[in-house]
Amino acid sequence: MSEKNEIPPSDDTEAVPILEEKLSIHRREVETGRLRVRLRTETEETQLHADLRSEAVEVERIPIGRQLAEGEAPPGPREEDEGRVLVIPVFEEVLVVEKRLVLREEIRLHRTSASEAFETPVTLRRQHAEIERLPPRATEETGKPNA
Repeated sequence: MSEKNEIPPSDDTEAVPILEEKLSIHRREVETGRLRVRLRTETEETQLHADLRSEAVEVERIPIGRQLAEGEAPPGPREEDEGRVLVIPVFEEVLVVEKRLVLREEIRLHRTSASEAFETPVTLRRQHAEIERLPPRATEETGKPNA
């Protein structure tokens, strides 16, 4: 006997082949179907409605001509008529023997508001997708669809 514990062949010994299977994996792409997508765009004419607001200022000059008393603080801007009129005092220094502050005039700014209806045509677009399922393409070799 040898070192590998092999049995020497003899006449009454039969050889048994030992087989081994190996696996090999390959991938291929197969078309199983197709899709066709069409986009359809619709347009719709509509009227846009909005109220547009504007403001205008009217200037009114009111002569005052009053001399301020000694030590009297000059009046500042003020609002009247619930904030629709802004009164801005205008002063002038007049040279006499002494300088005196004279309230020359007031400027009144009258606020008015107007609202106007506004319409304009507007084009709105909306798209819809139509999907159609198609069979797979036939192979060139067999003329049959891919499986």
